[in-house]
Amino acid sequence: MNSAFRDLTPAQQLVPVTLDGDELMLPDGANLAAALLAYGVGVFRGTPVSGAPRAPYCMMGACFDCLIELHGVTRQACMTQVQAGLVITKPKGRDHADG
Repeated sequence: MNSAFRDLTPAQQLVPVTLDGDELMLPDGANLAAALLAYGVGVFRGTPVSGAPRAPYCMMGACFDCLIELHGVTRQACMTQVQAGLVITKPKGRDHADG
C-alpha cells in the first residue's frame, strides 16, 4: 500500500497480523498505530454518532482517535505493540460501512 508515512527503524522481522480479515505483515515489536500508518491504513475507526473517519492523532494515548478492536476488546493502537497473531478489527461508526 502507498503511505505518506514510512518506517525509520532498521529492518525488523515481519510477523502476520489480521486486520478486518486481511493478513498484513508488520514489524514485530513496533508501535501498532505507527506500523498500520506506514502500511497505508488511513482510517482506524468511525465515530459512534456520525461515523466520521478517525485515525491516530496524538500517538501518546491521550486522544483515543486510534481505537481499534483487538481480539474483540477495544484498545488504543498507539499504546499497543505488534506481535504475531494479532486479530484487529476497525470499529464501525453508526451507519458508516467504511469506518
